[in-house]
Amino acid sequence: MAPRTATTEEEILTIFPQDFSDLDLSFTSSSASTSSFATSARSSLSLSLPSFSSFSSSLIKPLPHHSSDPRWSAVRAAANLSPNGALQLRHLKLLRYLGSGNLARVFLCRLRGFDDDDPNLEFALKVVDLNAASSAVEDRVSHVRAEARALAGLDHPFLPTLYARLDASHYACFLIDYCPGGDLHSLLLRCPGHRLPLPAARFYAAEVLLVLEYLHALGFVYRDLKPENVLLRADGHVMLSDFDICFHSDVAPALHRLPRRRKSTSGMSNCLSLLQGKHEGVDLEFVAEPESAFSRACVGTHEYLAPEIASGVGHGNGVDWWAFGVFVYELIYGRTPFKGGSKEATLRNILVGELKFPNGSAEYSRRASAAAAKDLISRLLERDPGRRMGCVKGAAEIKRHRFFRGVQWPLIRNIMPPVVVGQTAGATVAAVGKFSRERRRLLAWKWSSRSSNQQKRLFINEEIS
Repeated sequence: MAPRTATTEEEILTIFPQDFSDLDLSFTSSSASTSSFATSARSSLSLSLPSFSSFSSSLIKPLPHHSSDPRWSAVRAAANLSPNGALQLRHLKLLRYLGSGNLARVFLCRLRGFDDDDPNLEFALKVVDLNAASSAVEDRVSHVRAEARALAGLDHPFLPTLYARLDASHYACFLIDYCPGGDLHSLLLRCPGHRLPLPAARFYAAEVLLVLEYLHALGFVYRDLKPENVLLRADGHVMLSDFDICFHSDVAPALHRLPRRRKSTSGMSNCLSLLQGKHEGVDLEFVAEPESAFSRACVGTHEYLAPEIASGVGHGNGVDWWAFGVFVYELIYGRTPFKGGSKEATLRNILVGELKFPNGSAEYSRRASAAAAKDLISRLLERDPGRRMGCVKGAAEIKRHRFFRGVQWPLIRNIMPPVVVGQTAGATVAAVGKFSRERRRLLAWKWSSRSSNQQKRLFINEEIS
C-alpha cells in the first residue's frame, strides 16, 4: 500500500530536481547526493545562504490557543539575535529530510544556539519552490497562497501552528510543528491487515472529525483527507497537515432545534456543537457549514474523490464528508472501498460501484460497534450530496451517530491515545517502554496502562450497546 498523492487537473509533475544541490538555498550540503540525504539522518545538513535580491521574514502573532507554547519563546529569542529582529534562515539548523508532497519538501530543523536535547525546539520547515510550481501548473501558486492563508488562521490543538514564514528568492518557507509519530498511513502499514481495531479507529476518526468541524466553521473545505495527511504528535494525538488544495467560502452559522434527549450519552455537551436551549424539551445545536461553497476544480486523491468531483459537475463542503467516510472505512478494513485496478477503474467504481464491506470474523461481525461503523460509512458514502450525512447539519449530526457513542468530545484531547502495534515515537511509546516485551505484546491493542480507569470510561468502550 504505497503512499497516494493528490492530483490536479493534470498529473502531478516533479517540482524539485532530483539533485538537491541544484536548489538555490542549498538545503543539503553541496556534495550531498539524493540517497545520502535521505538516509543520513544523524549528520547535520548545511544551509548556505547566497545573497538574495529579495528576502523577507515575518513572525506570526501567536493565537490564543497556542500562545503558551515554549516554541514561541524560542522563535522570538532567535529572532532577537538579528539586527532587524526578524527570524532568518541562518537561524535554522537542518537535521534531515522528512518527505515531500505536491508542492513542497519538508525538513526537520531546530534553532541554532539552543539546547540540542530539547524536543520543544524541533520544527518542520516546509519549503515551496514557487518557480517550479508556476512552471508546472499555473494555479499551483494559488494553492500555496491558500495554504499560507489557512495556516496563518488556524488555532486548534489538532492543527499545525505556523511560527514564521520566510521568503527568499523564489522559495516560500513555512516554519511549523514537527510531528515525530509519523502519519497514519505508515502506522496502518505496520498493523496486521493494514487495519486498526475498532476502538483505535474510533479514536482517530473522532479527532479528525473535530478538525473538519473546526475547518468548516472557518469556511475552509479541506479536500485532501487521507491517512497520509493525518500526522501523529509526540503525545499520540493527531495533527492534520497539507492545506494547499483547500478553498474558502462564506459560512452562515445557525442554531438547529432538536428534541431534548432523555439522557446524554456523552455526559457533557460540546461547547461548539450543542447548546442547551432555554425552552423546556428543546436542545439548540450549533451548526456552521460552508453550504454555499462551490468549485469545479478536479483536485484530491483518486481513492478519496467524491462522485461530484469525479463527474466534474462541481462540488462543495460535502466532499469532505465523503472523504471522511472513505477514511473511516480504510482505518477499519485496511483498504479504500472503491479502489480498482487502475485510476480509471477507481473513478468508475466511485461513480457507479456498489459499496461492499469485507467479511470479517463471525465474532467481529456480531459486534454492535461493527454494525454501527457500517451504518455510519454508508450514510457518509451517499452519492447524492443533498442526502449525505454532514452536508447540511455538519459534524454535529455525525457526532450523534451511535458509532461515536461514549465519546467525551470536550475531553478527548486529554485522553491517553490508544497504543497500537507499530506506533514508534513520542510519549505513547515512552509509556509502553516501561513494560516487558511480553507485557507490551499483551497490551498492544489496548489502552496504555498509564491511562486511569476513569480516562477509559471518559472516552470509549469496546462494545456499543
